[in-house]
Amino acid sequence: MLMIFSLPWLAWRLGRTDYYAPLVVVQIITGILLGPGVLGAVFPGYYGFVFNPQVTGALNGIAWWAVMMFVFVAGVELDLRQAWARRRETGITAGLALVVPLVLGSLAAVVLLATGAGWAGQRGAQWQVVLGIGMACAVTALPILVLLMEKLAILRLPLGQRILRYASLDDVAIWGVLAIILLDWQRMARQAGFLILFAVFSLLLRRLMARVTPADRWYIALIWLAGCGFAADWAGLHFMVGAFLAGAVCDADWFDRRQMDAFRDHVLLAVMPVFFLSTGLKTRWDVGGAAVFGAAALLLVAAVVGKLAGVQIAGRILNWPRRDAWAIGWLLQTKALIMIIFANILLDRGVITGTTFTALLLMAVGSTMLTVPMVTPLLRKPG
Repeated sequence: MLMIFSLPWLAWRLGRTDYYAPLVVVQIITGILLGPGVLGAVFPGYYGFVFNPQVTGALNGIAWWAVMMFVFVAGVELDLRQAWARRRETGITAGLALVVPLVLGSLAAVVLLATGAGWAGQRGAQWQVVLGIGMACAVTALPILVLLMEKLAILRLPLGQRILRYASLDDVAIWGVLAIILLDWQRMARQAGFLILFAVFSLLLRRLMARVTPADRWYIALIWLAGCGFAADWAGLHFMVGAFLAGAVCDADWFDRRQMDAFRDHVLLAVMPVFFLSTGLKTRWDVGGAAVFGAAALLLVAAVVGKLAGVQIAGRILNWPRRDAWAIGWLLQTKALIMIIFANILLDRGVITGTTFTALLLMAVGSTMLTVPMVTPLLRKPG
């Protein structure tokens, strides 16, 4: 815990990296450096001493609960009513911003699979691997997007609210595609049962929340979160799918806006760094470091070009100023956290390998680091 909190903060503060690498990105990079691919390769004895099974088991428990709370908040912050009110603009933009990078990312996945073994997990069919990697290239990390837009002072402006609508709709699609990838035909009855019970209990939750005090809503929300995560994992859909669904059926109006922001910030400050470290412990270079970096570069190009191209097409259809289209495209490019969570689930389910996960992780870090430097000059230009 001392390393988890001290090393990234010192690197971020002393290195003054905030312009191109926010603290969360530095924490992710530190996790990679402390993982088996770097620290474990250079000092295997020390790595084995520090990250022994008891330590990693304890860290994983903290990380799982931390990421469940974070994904829950992302679900709560979805505003589908606004998306529906402006459904033509939102549907066109969100659709193109998702589909174009999904297609290019899937093509990149086909190229990787054609190069040989080491990219597909033991329990992953080829279509699952291709769709999973393609979707990872299309992901937008809504929570980190909020943090970056706050930093750029555009979150409450009309441009920022538009971007939130597009990202929110894509978030729903991302988790829907993940559910399809994880669909287990042998567990279909269990998964169908989960969805039916989830719908029933969601209606009961909404009635209950309307009758209790604001303070009680927080306790009920955490009980609801734990129950949905457990039930989704039991059904074979992964506990993080349950966490997102648990938040998505909750109204943001149930919670004080300042309290919700503070809750998200405190989770990000106090426990999410443990998740970043545990993510770094999953990095692998089994097919060779050069190949992993090459794969990451290919995926980064697919993700960036796909997202920018999709938004540019939407901008032409909707007659946007060119500056808006470029700024929206770069901001929707933000990938860290949600993409890492998405890739973690694919790795846990055996769809991809540790090497593929490492390439996706590097791609997510690279795309997120590009966001602020590319967007800042655009926001300074007149429309």
